[in-house]
Amino acid sequence: MDRRFFLRGAALLGCSAAAHPWLTTVTLAGTPDGRLGDNRLVVVILRGAMDGLDVLRPVGDADFAALRPHLAMTPQAELDGFFALHGGLGGLMPLWQTGGLGFVHATSTPYRDKRSHFDGQDMLEAGTGMDVPLAQVRDGWLNRMLAVVPGLRAETAYAVGQEALAVLDGPAPMTRWAPDQKLRLSAQGRLLLEAIYHDTPMFQAAGAEAMDLADRFADDATGAAVKGFADVDRLVDFAAARLSDETRIAAFSVSGWDTHRNQQSAILRPLSRLERVILRMQQQMGAQVWARTLILCMTEFGRTVQENGSAGTDHGTAGAMVMAGGALRGGRVFGAWPGLAEVALYDRRDLLPTSDVRAWAAWAMRGLYGLDRAVLETAIFPGLQMGPDPKLVV
Repeated sequence: MDRRFFLRGAALLGCSAAAHPWLTTVTLAGTPDGRLGDNRLVVVILRGAMDGLDVLRPVGDADFAALRPHLAMTPQAELDGFFALHGGLGGLMPLWQTGGLGFVHATSTPYRDKRSHFDGQDMLEAGTGMDVPLAQVRDGWLNRMLAVVPGLRAETAYAVGQEALAVLDGPAPMTRWAPDQKLRLSAQGRLLLEAIYHDTPMFQAAGAEAMDLADRFADDATGAAVKGFADVDRLVDFAAARLSDETRIAAFSVSGWDTHRNQQSAILRPLSRLERVILRMQQQMGAQVWARTLILCMTEFGRTVQENGSAGTDHGTAGAMVMAGGALRGGRVFGAWPGLAEVALYDRRDLLPTSDVRAWAAWAMRGLYGLDRAVLETAIFPGLQMGPDPKLVV
């Protein structure tokens, strides 16, 4: 079904779209017959190149403090004697202590050297290597994963939102909902919607979904814009409710990680939102569903090892992944640490990649859904070498 049809229909019905700079479209897919089992995978794209060296600090590396004399001084929580967690994610420490939080350091996509956010995000979501021109990629790696699962169907054929997640674009069925939309349907608008869609079952289901969302996610009685974490909560509550039902795959993004200046302050807001996403997801899912959930948070590339002259960092290469969930065998920092000595850096400026982001996603899908390794290395992530099993999933 043409997504643009619904955008035009929403406009005709008086649904206003207020773009939000922090959160974008949430995309969901599910299956009613249990072909994906009971495990859930949530992929969070951290747009803007999260500074993994600030979020997950290698305080045990002798070169770290000298390279980051200011950033290294902000509050942190010790994890394992070598790495420390930025204080902005301190609320996640109970998860770390119970094995529900983990990290991968010194990891990246195959993208190198050009350091463009757009190309980096495209490659991250395409899941391909440098040998495949991004212009030729028509689907994302999560959609290719869904394509190999028999019996899959989308929850609905309803889509509203100004931006689609490329990681789930493709021919496999799924549905989209944009939590940053303000859906206001007047009584006349509802009657018009019902009349237009009445005799077409597919459109009728979509119209019912639109009215349901309008009821559940309307602004408050004063019509005031959402503030604080209200937009985060709206997104998470919607995703958690679906994941507690028949949905098994969810993806969305959290932006704001491009910290070229005044990073000590600039990184606090996206950190607080990421922390909120994880903790509220756990709360809203409940213990039983959370126990079968794995959250993968990944970014397009890391940032420079050394602070710049504006008290920030610039575009780099390797970075970090954040993982959470009851299905995670966490309490660990995964990946090989390359060191921060100048001779160990990539291009003498960046953290050297020692693993491929795609491999961690592939092992997560194998652990959660039992997908064949050959399928993961060819159909889902073409050309990937997964390497040894890190045993991510409980």
